[in-house]
Amino acid sequence: MPRLYGFDDASRRRLRDDEVDATRQMVSRALSGQSNQDVAVWANGEGYRGTLGGEWKDASVGRLFRNPAIAGLRYDDDGELVDAGHPGAITREEFEALLAREQARRTKDAEPAYDYLLTGGGSTCGICNHDLGGARTNVGTPGYRCRPKDKKGIGGCGEVRIDAELLEDYVGEYVAAELLKPRIRSQIVKAQDAVRKKADSLKREIKDLEERQAELGRLYGNREISSEALVAGEREIAANLKDIRPRLRYAEQMVNFSLGHAKDLVKWWNTAPTASKRAITLLLLEKIEVFAASARGVRTVEPGRVVLHWRKLSDTSGG
Repeated sequence: MPRLYGFDDASRRRLRDDEVDATRQMVSRALSGQSNQDVAVWANGEGYRGTLGGEWKDASVGRLFRNPAIAGLRYDDDGELVDAGHPGAITREEFEALLAREQARRTKDAEPAYDYLLTGGGSTCGICNHDLGGARTNVGTPGYRCRPKDKKGIGGCGEVRIDAELLEDYVGEYVAAELLKPRIRSQIVKAQDAVRKKADSLKREIKDLEERQAELGRLYGNREISSEALVAGEREIAANLKDIRPRLRYAEQMVNFSLGHAKDLVKWWNTAPTASKRAITLLLLEKIEVFAASARGVRTVEPGRVVLHWRKLSDTSGG
């Protein structure tokens, strides 16, 4: 079985460093409105090739984008997306946006996919601290929402909603202003060095957990532990991996981010791929808290509604 682009092996236990960033950039370009053919032309122009050395085509880009494994997911027997137990190059939200984009391509009247900047832990509910997720309003406008608890008790308070463009423009203005400060670039480089060390530490943690997972299987195969012990051990390891892998993914995004020599930061922010904007946002901001508006229908960021917690770049290694 050939390996999937972005992974080191067919078992998909390890991401391939020289293909992960390419995958993320391809996805960002697709979600920003480029066609699969445009993405393929860009990838080939940058020198990227498929796992067998061939050039990218519209069809091969489409196959990659439809494979849930690139987000660390798989389809269960009911056709639902679930954690596949291996790392992913992109987030679940990005993959779901790719699916929505694919559906929009098939249905001309369908709403185009929206490339959310602050999902996947990028913004949190100021009331219950639950991560905000992307959710369209009844009229189809993209927004962020604290999803209420479902029947299994998973979710937040459901009290906070905000227009996506409103929140992202607000955050973008402050991030661009921060980047204009003297010496910020040198601080970013130092912070990225710290994040790189953190990413290496997370990789070691993942490797250790995977080795423990394999050891559990060996012990069970030799009948040295019971099936109950095996299930309990694997459940604990899976929970730890589920927590660590997104942290590693975001750390890698921060490490791979490059501002380059942009002279017009506002123009750069407005045209940069979402992955790049997300990386610099995560690098500069420790947390973005969003609170409920004073009344239903408020279309402004009222004082205190969005609270930006700036990261001390010298302390990034602990993030």
